[in-house]
Amino acid sequence: MPDGLRFVAVSLDCADPEELAEFYLGLLGGHRRWTSARSVGVQTPGLLLVPQRVEGYVPPTWPGSPLVHLDLTAGADLDGPVQRALELGAGLAAVQPDPRWTVLLDPAGHPFCITTLAPAPDAP
Repeated sequence: MPDGLRFVAVSLDCADPEELAEFYLGLLGGHRRWTSARSVGVQTPGLLLVPQRVEGYVPPTWPGSPLVHLDLTAGADLDGPVQRALELGAGLAAVQPDPRWTVLLDPAGHPFCITTLAPAPDAP
């Protein structure tokens, strides 16, 4: 591990951390690590997400804004997870660049993709 650094979490700016935490808990499962006025720690299988309150938050524009987004694999079924995300409050992005994944917007407007593709696990 170079210089002792390790990956800890992905922070998501938003106006309402509670709303975003509920969305990702419903979509990915997991549990809350903490809740404060400024942020919520959402431990999902494989990743800690931290919705954090930003005053004057403006959702990103997709495509167009340079940004990082989440890629989620759905296994063999794309339609079921996409429908669940929509029922939980996601929106379908107007631009869908490839039929192998679906681009959605979470309740704070962050784009994320659900795909059936996933890299092979690392070899031991």
